[in-house]
Amino acid sequence: MRAYEVMFIVKADLDEEQTNGVIEKFKGIVEKTGGEVSKLDKWGKRKLAYEIKKNRDGFYVLMQINGEAETAAELDRVFRITDEVIKHMIIREEE
Repeated sequence: MRAYEVMFIVKADLDEEQTNGVIEKFKGIVEKTGGEVSKLDKWGKRKLAYEIKKNRDGFYVLMQINGEAETAAELDRVFRITDEVIKHMIIREEE
């Protein structure tokens, strides 16, 4: 299995329950595709450096996961179609 670092920004105007639901959704995708979440770090609400999709603030989340390439591909696919996610980035870590 490969190590990945996943950073995503959730819309800041969601309440805490909705934000946690989005985070759990992506955690579940990792586990469903045979991966594991080794670290989940919620950075909280931060001001964006520039406006993205008419949003000035966002809730930052950093996940470190272990999984196959299919796990990263499925995460990327679902990130793209999820309206609550403003921006995302998946980086494969060097071994």
